[in-house]
Amino acid sequence: MNRRVFVSLTGIAGAGALFAQPLSGLPIVQPGKKMKLAVVGTGVRALGFWMKNVNKKFGDYTEFVGLCDINPGRLQFAKENAKFLCPVFTDFEKMVRETKPDTVIVTTVDCFHHEYIIKAMEMGVNVITEKPLTTDESKCQQILDAEKKYGRKLTVTFNYRYGLMFTKIKELLAQNRIGKITSADFHWYLNTDHGAAYFRRWHGLREKSGTLLVHKSSHHFDLMNWFLDSEPEEVFAYGSLDFYGRNGKFRSEKCRGCQYSGQCKYFWDITKDEYHMNIYANNEKYDGYIRDRCVFGEHINIYDKMAVQARYANNVNLSYSLTTYSPYEGWRIAFNGTEGRIDASEGIPWEAAQKIDQRSLHDKEMNQDLNEASNQFDPIMVMDNFGDYEIVKVPKTKGGHGGGDDRMQHKIFADPSLAEPLKHAAGTRDGAMAILLGIAARKSIETGKPVKVGDLTALKPQSVRPN
Repeated sequence: MNRRVFVSLTGIAGAGALFAQPLSGLPIVQPGKKMKLAVVGTGVRALGFWMKNVNKKFGDYTEFVGLCDINPGRLQFAKENAKFLCPVFTDFEKMVRETKPDTVIVTTVDCFHHEYIIKAMEMGVNVITEKPLTTDESKCQQILDAEKKYGRKLTVTFNYRYGLMFTKIKELLAQNRIGKITSADFHWYLNTDHGAAYFRRWHGLREKSGTLLVHKSSHHFDLMNWFLDSEPEEVFAYGSLDFYGRNGKFRSEKCRGCQYSGQCKYFWDITKDEYHMNIYANNEKYDGYIRDRCVFGEHINIYDKMAVQARYANNVNLSYSLTTYSPYEGWRIAFNGTEGRIDASEGIPWEAAQKIDQRSLHDKEMNQDLNEASNQFDPIMVMDNFGDYEIVKVPKTKGGHGGGDDRMQHKIFADPSLAEPLKHAAGTRDGAMAILLGIAARKSIETGKPVKVGDLTALKPQSVRPN
């Protein structure tokens, strides 16, 4: 085979104005009437990503009129830290009645998403919700019924879709670059810093998070649904708790005061983190939520390793896995087509141009103020059957989920009518299909049998995703 390498430096030019230029060059839209926003759930995600970032970057288009949380201490800290003047509430309905928002942003614990989504719609308000949409099929059906009944708009914030790397993969697939897709492999690795964090928080309880197959993997399942432009039909999965929880050699209720702090590699001294002390530890007295619980606690009842096989309605097979205790953070994805193959990855240490600090990696990803590095690139390998391979280079991003966070918020708040030829924006059906794949996988693990997605709710998987 001729091993010439074709290099394409791309700014995602084929994906529409939102992706044709760096963040600093996003289209300028004249501000009109400001969107009145209210937030329910004022943890770190709400404070950093929605409150402070939106106010700083999209304040010309938005106005925060109310904040709500069941924890009054955390609520007050969030208001003061964001330097907001709006009123605060512990009663959600009272907040909506008195502040009359256009849109409610739901950032509560996952298992309560449906309550606030449905109540907001009932009160005539549009909703933006963090993923996952909810945690089980019954709650999902309740949301579907409420949307139909009340006619309000629901946006599910799948920010990974908007990242440059994933956008370019979507563009290549939409162009049928490797012919008809027949199968896909997707493997995600959480390192021992980021992965462990899920097990010391409420996410370690399946009744709160629905397991990581719903909370975390819904991100990945949505990407695959979007990439394949189809919906999952049947799922079979394996999963177990082999590393965290009861598998630890020693345990305590929490890291603070733990007698094994000198021996445990997962010891986290929250007292040295002023931000987390202020937002969580100092407010435990109100709701009992402990932010630094032991990752080896016997209360943990989610899986820490998961392997999923899914068949899509368009007959594409998916092989997926999630590991939560990897020495490095990253992912690999591949698509097999009738005319070739696409391979891409990110975060694999020996493929990186420089040494990666694993402990700070997730913080950098979440940082909303890091800019794209125009002189660095991530590669996508495209190889033709019986032909050459092409390396498509995508500008590397340092923060904000691959550059997706700001682009998604720009679309939502600054320019809702901006053209999206690749259909980045996600609604209720997208949110539902992402969690239903995870819910089906969870049920398959519990029963040892394949699960049909169409049996879970009134939604029936479509070969081609409805617009």
